[in-house]
Amino acid sequence: MNLWLRIFLPFAAGFYVSYLLRNVNAIIAPELTRELGVSAADLGLLTSTYLFAFGIFQLPLGILLDRYGPRRVETGLLVIAAVGSAFFTIGGSMPELAFARALIGLGVSACLMASFKAFSVWFPVERQHSLNAAVMVAGSLGALSVTTPLSIVIPVFGWRGVFFILTIIALAAAAGIFSVPEKPFSISGETLGQQLKDLGSIVRSRAFCCYAPLATTFIGGFMALQGLWAVPWLMQVNGHSRDAAAFHLFLTTVAMICGFLCVAMFIVPLRFRGIHPESVLNAGLFAGLVSMLGVLLGVSSSHALWFVLGLAFSISNLTYASLSSHFPSALAGRVNTALNTGTISGAFIIQWGYGLLIDALTLRGWGIANAHRTAFGMLLLLQMASFIWYLLVKPVSIEKK
Repeated sequence: MNLWLRIFLPFAAGFYVSYLLRNVNAIIAPELTRELGVSAADLGLLTSTYLFAFGIFQLPLGILLDRYGPRRVETGLLVIAAVGSAFFTIGGSMPELAFARALIGLGVSACLMASFKAFSVWFPVERQHSLNAAVMVAGSLGALSVTTPLSIVIPVFGWRGVFFILTIIALAAAAGIFSVPEKPFSISGETLGQQLKDLGSIVRSRAFCCYAPLATTFIGGFMALQGLWAVPWLMQVNGHSRDAAAFHLFLTTVAMICGFLCVAMFIVPLRFRGIHPESVLNAGLFAGLVSMLGVLLGVSSSHALWFVLGLAFSISNLTYASLSSHFPSALAGRVNTALNTGTISGAFIIQWGYGLLIDALTLRGWGIANAHRTAFGMLLLLQMASFIWYLLVKPVSIEKK
């Protein structure tokens, strides 16, 4: 089999599975509520245990990826995800389900970062942007799989049957990744102390300080909107029905897939034509800001604006490969997971802070629509500030290592 397929397909399958396990609770929520008496607060706790386990493991994950290689690390973690999925299948109480959900979050925490690490080891730097985008397509397809297709399957197998199937799929993905060939020099021989010292150097570097605010506010901000606040905005500010709001999100997801596909297919040819990935990133970030401003101001053709937001999100993920290009491949695991820590933290803080601000403003007598606009405007200001900072620092200050 072609080496590209032997490396890419197993890691893409792993990331696909991670999205299945990440988003499945949104679809089975009615069944959980009906069968187990799970409240809205309980569902929120289940979500937070996943994010908590996922987020706190990112920095240790980077050390493990650089020390032991992506094949071993992701194989082991996907087995943990399968164990968590199996526990969720038999769970009968909130503590049991929360524990199972945390195991799943821990188990899928490496799926994207291990892919990035593997690509940095096996392929030249000019292909990183393309490969990273291609694996993101797999995740987007996973997100689509747990919408209408899953809703058709649940009445047949039940939510416990679905998690049993997901357990088998996770184990199959782990086996596929374990079959990936190991590149001998991909495993670091550094001591733990040296790895921690290098991690400190990464997060203090000018390159990291340039890209981290972008990941936190653009990628994390989009995740916060897509994961929670987009539908309330569309319904409470724009006056759309739930079906219309859902269609906006469907368009946004389709745009994400289109964006990742275009980056995967054209970023390398564009580079050969003299258009650097940084230029594509700049254009995507600017388009994201313009579309966010259009949404805030209530510009007509909201379908187009949310479609552009999906495209901008896919392009903003070029920040991972762009940052990694400033460091040796031996540090790729720590570089990407350090950046991903900012992304996940940003998604959590922005999602939580957005709601806190809305609650505070409505308690003061503000209308819900104006409260949304204020929170949305604050997010846009943060994104603008990070974009300006990136433009000021990037041209002359980022060091090559």
